[in-house]
Amino acid sequence: MDDLTLNDGRTMPRLGFGTWQIPDSQAAMAVRRALDLGVRLIDTAAIYGNERGVGEGMTDEEAFLTTKLWNDRQGDAEAALDESLALLGRDSVDLYLIHWPSPGQDRYVEAWQALVKLRDAGKTRSIGVSNFLPDHLERIIDATGVVPAVNQIELHPHHQRREERAFHERHGIVTQSWSPLGQGGELLRDATIAGIADKHGRSPAQVILAWHLAHGLSVIPKAADPEHLRDNVAAQELTLLAEDVAAIDGLDRQQRIGPDPRTM
Repeated sequence: MDDLTLNDGRTMPRLGFGTWQIPDSQAAMAVRRALDLGVRLIDTAAIYGNERGVGEGMTDEEAFLTTKLWNDRQGDAEAALDESLALLGRDSVDLYLIHWPSPGQDRYVEAWQALVKLRDAGKTRSIGVSNFLPDHLERIIDATGVVPAVNQIELHPHHQRREERAFHERHGIVTQSWSPLGQGGELLRDATIAGIADKHGRSPAQVILAWHLAHGLSVIPKAADPEHLRDNVAAQELTLLAEDVAAIDGLDRQQRIGPDPRTM
């Protein structure tokens, strides 16, 4: 598995396993299966309600673990992380993210200041954000002088986020893609992607994940089905041609699936 170097000097696996919508009762088995296949990055969040199961499945102490601060705890980040750590059965996590800026309550700067302290206290090794737009990022950087290591955002061929990716690159922030397959369906049936998949003898999902990796992104697909999980892991073995990447680049519709960070 390829690693990315974060702006704090630590490394993070490029390809991981997302656990959104995996019930707590099934999370341990799903995480163990991912680890057995060589995945070394596991992503969860307090709002997913599966931190206990994820923690039980973390049989590899070297695996990289991410969890997230939910919106209603932005004024109470230390207690929220302590609760997550208790559920996970750990003294610290590798990466703690603010899940959404939630600008309507205007507490994300306060939350970021708290995350800096939590990092300095050793409760999380790295800190970052999720679903932040450039203006949100500029505000927390200006307030603290600390640049997030990661911004985890919705990103897939129908919503490619070029402006945000360029901002991240200028500031040394790793872009991590959630819903990297566009939640399946239409994107997996796209004729351009299907043609590239046929050419390489690969699945459409592998082509899409290889496109993310070709752009230097970190990617955390969810796959509760063992066959889909194996398929996702094998995507790292596929190197797309420049013409393949360019063809997928042309599929951008700026079509969001999830909530808008300005109003969430």
